Amino acid sequence: MTAASPGSVVAAFAHPDDAELWAGATLALHARHTAVTIAVPHRDDIRDAEARRGAAVLGADLRQVTQLDHATVQQLLLQTEPDIVITHPLNDVHPEHRAVAAAVLAAVPEPRIATGRPSRFYTCDTYNSLTLDGPVRADVIVDATATFDTKLAALREHASQPIEQHFGPMAETLGRLWGARIGTRYAEAFTAVPILGCLPGATHL
Repeated sequence: MTAASPGSVVAAFAHPDDAELWAGATLALHARHTAVTIAVPHRDDIRDAEARRGAAVLGADLRQVTQLDHATVQQLLLQTEPDIVITHPLNDVHPEHRAVAAAVLAAVPEPRIATGRPSRFYTCDTYNSLTLDGPVRADVIVDATATFDTKLAALREHASQPIEQHFGPMAETLGRLWGARIGTRYAEAFTAVPILGCLPGATHL
């Protein structure tokens, strides 16, 4: 489905290229209309610089932190008061993805109580759309056709990684598969997570 009236976003990910790979087109779509903040841990000079260039291509603000733990994420949410939070699946196959997702899950309630935000919390896609518990359940599929080229351009900024050999083709395949689900060329999938027992009623991010 097409994202309507995009809300501000904080996207917290484990690695410098994760935002582009798993949610890049949707983040670029939101960045056309509102504030998008990507938070990732520092890695090294090369990967940190790639992350800055990738975020710039998407039109997002980048926050590079020492560690994406509970306290850091909570502080970021209190500072930015986003409408939407995006992170990895809680049951992702990658242990570092799971650790960041768990930190985000733990951090969300206090900002929600204090500020009323975030109002919506989603997890993104993962390797071949398979979690430890089976296929990704897509509550929202965002038409990513208009910004998919932007996603790929941002992903290519991570030249130290196997983008052309591995991550780029996987992104293309997943984008086409999700797009076929809703009759578009490309799409990205997201799963809603309850915040204090409440699920978003919107059919878009």
